Amino acid sequence: MRASRLVSLLLLLQTRGKLTAQQLADQLEVSIRTIYRDIDALHSAGIPLYGDSGLAGGYQLLGGYRSKLTGLTSDEAESLFLMPGPAAELGLGSVVAAAQLKLVAALPEELRDRAGRISARFHLDTPGWYDSDETPHLAAVADAVWNQKVIEVRYRRWKAPREVTRTLRPYGVVLKAGRWYLVAHGSTSVATYRVSAVLDLDVSAETFDRPDFDLVAYWKQYVEEFLSWRLRGTATVELSPRGMELLPDLLSAEVVRAIADTATPGVRPLWTRAVIPVESVSHTVGDLLRLGADIEVIEPAELRERFAETVRELAELYAGADS
Repeated sequence: MRASRLVSLLLLLQTRGKLTAQQLADQLEVSIRTIYRDIDALHSAGIPLYGDSGLAGGYQLLGGYRSKLTGLTSDEAESLFLMPGPAAELGLGSVVAAAQLKLVAALPEELRDRAGRISARFHLDTPGWYDSDETPHLAAVADAVWNQKVIEVRYRRWKAPREVTRTLRPYGVVLKAGRWYLVAHGSTSVATYRVSAVLDLDVSAETFDRPDFDLVAYWKQYVEEFLSWRLRGTATVELSPRGMELLPDLLSAEVVRAIADTATPGVRPLWTRAVIPVESVSHTVGDLLRLGADIEVIEPAELRERFAETVRELAELYAGADS
């Protein structure tokens, strides 16, 4: 544990320059006394560290010292080879490949062999089975994010007017459940845009100054608000034994968890009654129809009536096809 912390301390000073003992302690989540002991250990190992006292003081490496990556553990070295897919989608595949080659060259032989095996034995394919989320403009979006370029997009959205044009200052991109999202500032505020819904994109010569924007904090709040807005109602349903078996493959994780948490015996023998979170009536009907006759909506009445109406329309359609 201490050896790993010493390497982390050294890399912090190497990448960030001068840091105080308090800053190092905060980053490594240890006491200042521990930092002092670690600094002494690095001195003893011949690392050229210099410390200044006073308000503007701190520790720094001397003479352009650069450490090699020999402090990586086997797990750390292996994990760096697990995510080439998303990088390639961003147009950074060749960059990542080059970085991996340099990393392999810097690793000790025993770690080099383990890191080489990881990509041969583990492959991460993030999109779902039924997801065809094509993102032809992703590389251009990522480049605009990196270079702080203003972009103009023609965008397809769910409400009217379906197609709109927006001038955006892109702050970041997020990969969520196999789908890429752009977080950008529009005319008045920061919003989220699905990259696959971008129909056309023009990169302006205009650049912008990116503010001190916390992408991780924004995305966490966005997801929380989205879930609270999306699942704003409930419905009582009953499911057959076969329907219970099909649940994980056909309905969302939120619905599956809700059924497990609220399950009680249904009216029919072996059927299960449960309360599930729902979106709009039309969206919920489309979701639940995947289970066919293995699910029955009990309430609310509006959802049950829409479900019955849809089933009647399907019956009439197929009855007409047989005549």
